[in-house]
Amino acid sequence: MRRWLVVLIAIAVAVAAILILAPRPLATWGSLLIGRGGPDGVLLYGNVDIRQVDLAFDAEGRIAELKVEEGDPVAPGQVLAVLDPEFYAQAVRLAEARRDAQKAVLDKLEAGSRPEEIERARADVAALSATQENAEAVFRRRQALVTTGTVAQQAFEDARAALDESAGRLKAARETLALAVAGPRREEIEQARAQLRAEEATLDLARNRHKHTTLTAPSQGIVLTRVHEPGAVVLPNSTIYTVALTDKVWIRTYVPETLLGAVKPGMPVEVLTDSRPGQAYQGWVGYISPTAEFTPKTVETPELRTQLVYRLRVHVTTPDAALRQGMPVTIRLAAAP
Repeated sequence: MRRWLVVLIAIAVAVAAILILAPRPLATWGSLLIGRGGPDGVLLYGNVDIRQVDLAFDAEGRIAELKVEEGDPVAPGQVLAVLDPEFYAQAVRLAEARRDAQKAVLDKLEAGSRPEEIERARADVAALSATQENAEAVFRRRQALVTTGTVAQQAFEDARAALDESAGRLKAARETLALAVAGPRREEIEQARAQLRAEEATLDLARNRHKHTTLTAPSQGIVLTRVHEPGAVVLPNSTIYTVALTDKVWIRTYVPETLLGAVKPGMPVEVLTDSRPGQAYQGWVGYISPTAEFTPKTVETPELRTQLVYRLRVHVTTPDAALRQGMPVTIRLAAAP
C-alpha cells in the first residue's frame, strides 16, 4: 500500500514540476503531436498516402490468362489479364454483317431505279396500251352488232369485261413506270439511314465489349493482390488485381491552426523518414484544406483554437522505392520571413 502511495506522489510531483517550469495551455501540448514551429522552420508529422485501385473487367467470362504476379511492377497500359474473347468476337462479326446488309439496302435506295427497270416498265405500258386498244375495238364492233342480233349478248358482255380489265392493267403499269422513274420515297431513305446508324451503334457496342476482355494497368504501380486464377469465371466488376499506385507520392499531414499562417501552397518542403534520417526527400505543399477536420464550437477561446487542425497534402518530387505507402514521415518547412 505504501509503495502505491509513493508512486502516486511521485507522479503528482512530476506533473506539478512540468506545469511550473513550462507553463502553457494544456491544448498546446496536444498540438505538438501534430506540428510545431520554431526559428529554424516548421515541423509537421504525417504519413505517405495509401493510394490503391481495384482492377476488374467490365465484362463477364472465363479468365484465359493472368500475366503478372503479386509484387510485380506495372506500367500504364500494360496488359494484366485476358478473358476468353471468342464469344465477344462472334458478337462483333454478327454486328458487322448486319451493318453491311443495312448499308447495302441504303445504297440501293439512294441509287434509285436502274435504267433497265425503267425500260421494262415502259415496255409493259406499251404492250398493255396495245392490248387495251384492241379490247376497245372489239368492244365497239360487238356493241354495234348486238343491237341487230348478229352477236350474242354474252359475247358483248365478255368484250366489255376484257376492255375494263385491259384498262385497269394499263393504269397499274403506268403507275409502276412512274414509281420507277421517281425512285424510292425520301422517307424510305431516311428510315434506311436511321437503321444503318442503329446497326453501326450496335457494332461499336460489340467492339467495346470485346475490348473490355483485356485488363490493363491505369498507371504505374505495384501489384498488391491477385484475387483469381486462370480458368475462373468472373462477373463484371469482380476484382482481379489490387494495385498500389506509385506514379505520384503524396504525404498526408495536418497543420495546427496556430501554424496555419506559416504554411503556403507551393512552398518547398523536405520529407524525412525514420529509415533514412539523413536523407531528405524534396517536395512542395500542394493543398491546404479550407475547413477544419471537426466541427468547432460556436465560440472558441484562445486555448481551444490551438486544437483546430487542417489537412495538408505534400507532393514529393524525388520519391524512390524506400518511400512506401503508409510510412510515417516528418515534414520540414522553411521558417516564415
